[in-house]
Amino acid sequence: MKLVVIEAPAKRDTLKKYLGNGYEVFATKGHIRDLPAKSFSIDLNNNYEPHYEINPDKKSLIADLKRKAAAADEVLIATDPDREGEAISWHVAHVLGLDPNDKCRIQFNEISKKAVVKALEEPRAIDLNLVNAQQARRVMDRIVGYKLSPILSKKIAPKLSAGRVQSVALKLVVEREIEIENFQKEEYWTVTAQHEKNKIKFKSALTNHKTKKIKISNREEADKVLADLKEADFVVENIKKSNTKSHAPAPFTTSTMQQDALNKLGMSLKKTTMAAQELYEGVEIKGEGKLALITYIRTDSTRVSVEAQNACRDFVVQKYGKDYIPEKPNIYASKKNAQDAHEAIRPISMQMTPDMVKDSLSKDNYRLYKLIYERFIASQMSEAQYSNVNVTIKANDYTFKASGKTLEFAGFTAVYKEFTEEDKEKQDSGKLPQLSENEILEVFEIKEEQKFTKPPARFTEASLVKAMEEKGIGRPATYAATITILTARSYCTKDGKSLVPTELGRKIIEYLDKFFSGVINVKFTAHMENRLDDIAENKDEWQSVVDSFWNGFKGLLKNADASSVTMKSAPVETEEVCELCGHKMLLREGRYGKFLGCSNFPKCKNVKPFEAPEKKAVGKCPNCGKNVFALKTKRGKTFFACEDRSGCNFMSWDAPTGDLCPNCGKYLVKKGSKLIRCSSCDFKTEVQAETNFDEKN
Repeated sequence: MKLVVIEAPAKRDTLKKYLGNGYEVFATKGHIRDLPAKSFSIDLNNNYEPHYEINPDKKSLIADLKRKAAAADEVLIATDPDREGEAISWHVAHVLGLDPNDKCRIQFNEISKKAVVKALEEPRAIDLNLVNAQQARRVMDRIVGYKLSPILSKKIAPKLSAGRVQSVALKLVVEREIEIENFQKEEYWTVTAQHEKNKIKFKSALTNHKTKKIKISNREEADKVLADLKEADFVVENIKKSNTKSHAPAPFTTSTMQQDALNKLGMSLKKTTMAAQELYEGVEIKGEGKLALITYIRTDSTRVSVEAQNACRDFVVQKYGKDYIPEKPNIYASKKNAQDAHEAIRPISMQMTPDMVKDSLSKDNYRLYKLIYERFIASQMSEAQYSNVNVTIKANDYTFKASGKTLEFAGFTAVYKEFTEEDKEKQDSGKLPQLSENEILEVFEIKEEQKFTKPPARFTEASLVKAMEEKGIGRPATYAATITILTARSYCTKDGKSLVPTELGRKIIEYLDKFFSGVINVKFTAHMENRLDDIAENKDEWQSVVDSFWNGFKGLLKNADASSVTMKSAPVETEEVCELCGHKMLLREGRYGKFLGCSNFPKCKNVKPFEAPEKKAVGKCPNCGKNVFALKTKRGKTFFACEDRSGCNFMSWDAPTGDLCPNCGKYLVKKGSKLIRCSSCDFKTEVQAETNFDEKN
């Protein structure tokens, strides 16, 4: 009997289907040996030697593992195919007394019969370069966590944590918020003409005055343009026709999957990660048992195997026809700093369509599988083809332009459409009527419109993942955990999909910028990621990488700790009176949270727990039925939002009453103290004497 050691128990049944009777599968349930949770355990004076210990909750599991290994003819370690999985393999080998240089390691990018059989035929030694890259990351993260976190807790607020990558991600969110707050909006005006020919309506937009681009800054300038155009003929000056093509997108990497899942499906990073993990490890499919549906989910590569590529092309020909595949297969270049250790995320079998497994999958698993499946099909399809018409129109000294875009061949868009931020506000132009040069166009309206420039958008989880990837911060396996911790520790909150830094998060970044700007910044963090890659490729020693980091970091720690600069919140006086001495009680922050302490300290040492007053709901959410609460913006303005800030995007500047409009069915809001009006139409009525709205909220 051969023993195969894996990480996740969920893989066991899927894997056993392909291994057969001669194998037993044992799951470690993640790490079995690691740095202790409550001690530093890095010897800074002995080449950064880490002191690993058996995880306390894994002692009985390891005893069982050792018994099974001793009775086995051979032990094969099949942990995940990434650096962390390689490190777990190394720890398993250590615990079992196996030589890591022996061929005891197998790996597969997908849990399919073909991949498992191939892995069994190609056992290898544990890759110590990958192990050392993971050790270097673990050691540096431990140094930051254990050396910097206590300083933040001492100088700002109790029980704070810092992270080498986490703090840089928070810095991006905070800097974006400051940029938004400092943004000075500028007024501008647009002028458009509405035309109609052969029952086709279209519009043209003002672009130039004489030979120069026109910029209209206020109503007076806009009114002058309209006056100049009052009797003008709109004459077609030039018609330019062209054809354009749009290339199919690459199959998913971890980050592009996370971005699309949020943008298209509204799935958070946490939900996407959980669903992807289940699809990779295996799910129960009616009539099939437990099957894995997708390849490994932590990857930055867009590469796919020739076999998968050909299977996809065959599927496209069968379903859509030969015109829908390019002459040569589409091949995508991975990004410069991609590790390229695995294929892109794709379905294991093209025959296992989303419709076939829909009834066996949860809602999230089905939606994500469909997204992955369709993106992979699209990646091997032909380009979409468009015909474009751009028309230049003269009206006195002014130039207007109209454009039309028509899809001539759907190509990959028959299956999948890419998401862009502009999709929210912009749609493709439709067809223009047949026009000819020197033709005078009918104009039935010339419209001026006031607009203002907009600040950059707040980060969402998806756009923060994209920014981290583009800037080289973190790696596929770390994005979700890094961003999730920002909200878990209340350094950010969510406003709909947007990430908003809290006052605490801003304080942390202000402090880090003051004392640790040389280490907690995008450029340095990306540089360290590249050095970790060098270790993985045997181009550098892991101890020397950690040494260069520590030598720069320890001086910053010393200066910060010695400084008298503090960002602790001042105690807040409350209305509560100390029952021992009669002085006012102060609201203070302590190691275990907020508490009340006597203002007569140290003469009076009375302290008591602080109980925050319970917030009252002002009504029910018209979208999901949950409670709506009054909240405040950073500038102190009151607004009303659903309590489910992550799953529901309801927000109103007026409090919903809980009732619906008798005219249009939309929700009613209370406006001022005496008026109820519809949030959508013109319906309004006076507040009745009896109302369930609490003015104080």
